[in-house]
Amino acid sequence: MKVFKFGGASVKNAEAVRNVGEVLKGFSDTEVLVVVSAMGKTTNQLELLAKAYYEKNNSINDLYKELKKFHDDIIAGLLIKSDSHTYDDIENLFIELECELENTPDANFDKVYDQIVSYGEIFSSRILSAYLNESGIKNRWMDAQNFISTDNTYREGKVDWEITENLISKKLKPIVKKQMVVTQGFIGRNKDNFTVTLGREGSDYSAAIFAYGLDAENVTIWKDVAGVMNADPKKFPDAIKIDAISYPKAIEMAYYGATVIHPKTIQPLQSKNIPLFVKSFVDPSANGTIVGVSKDKEVHLPTIISKGNQVLISISSKDFSFIVEDNLSKIFNAFATSKIKINLMQNSAISFSVCVDNESEKISHLKAGLEKEYSIKINEDLELLTITNYTSEGLAQLLQNKKQLIEQKTRNTLQFVVGK
Repeated sequence: MKVFKFGGASVKNAEAVRNVGEVLKGFSDTEVLVVVSAMGKTTNQLELLAKAYYEKNNSINDLYKELKKFHDDIIAGLLIKSDSHTYDDIENLFIELECELENTPDANFDKVYDQIVSYGEIFSSRILSAYLNESGIKNRWMDAQNFISTDNTYREGKVDWEITENLISKKLKPIVKKQMVVTQGFIGRNKDNFTVTLGREGSDYSAAIFAYGLDAENVTIWKDVAGVMNADPKKFPDAIKIDAISYPKAIEMAYYGATVIHPKTIQPLQSKNIPLFVKSFVDPSANGTIVGVSKDKEVHLPTIISKGNQVLISISSKDFSFIVEDNLSKIFNAFATSKIKINLMQNSAISFSVCVDNESEKISHLKAGLEKEYSIKINEDLELLTITNYTSEGLAQLLQNKKQLIEQKTRNTLQFVVGK
């Protein structure tokens, strides 16, 4: 039994959807669960729609119409039969969304976000499933929310693993054994029967959750790149593919910003020793990258992980007290309350500095909670570089013309927070 995940780029238009069909033709006799993301930039569009709805902005109608036209055009481009249930299914989904937008918004924006943004994966999976069936690749569409159970942490749902594993193993696995199943990434459901998303770009994580519950043979993430690269090829043209990576190395790369794999994906797979393949949907026959080899079989190449749009927050006490346990406890509590994830931290006797993603609302909330007792300095428009297996020559070239604000070094990894 295999789990395949196709991201937004793989279903961004009708031609891309047809290509996914070509990839899946070779697995029509295999037990496969297909997890699909929202089409193209649909999630971005739905985020704008959710914000406009919450703020009662006049742009709601235009955003809604643009979203509907985008999906209608893809359906038309796939030449799905006019008497197919697909048209009715998608039309009904858009009517549901329209009704949602006519209600009074909940006071909790994160809850509103999840109820609206989750439609992207429902649209894409419905369309893909219908196209595959009409192309002779028989499959069954299933709602991921019936299997992935979460808590009430909207936009960052925490999975109830006991319930989820039981649902997938007992209810979904028998179906996958009989036929291909198409479902959604990114979404689950809480005990109050509301949709909860698993975090931005969370479809990889969904694939790992399903693989865990199915005891899958392996997981394949289909991308528009050849595999996991040792650097972002858009920033570093000389980047090359890494053939094999251990679980710990993959976790570290994902955590520090390697966008090819979602950070939460690896741990469920590692717990059951399920290999992860990262392959190209442009060249499906190529080997790609395997994640899950032992450390002695890992391919050691210099790796450069660049994470942009970073902010450096430096915190010091106004009464000149040391930044030790009591102050650190207050500071960490403020970060937790503001839901800010720390990418790098550095502590000295009188200050505490962290590098975080530039999420302005969360940072404003943090400042409000700390500025009575602490002085806060913020540097924006920064980049976090995480480097392994580096050489002095390569390092000097990488840091050329960059202003270094923080440097950290461990046995195997070097990190810099840099500006222009």
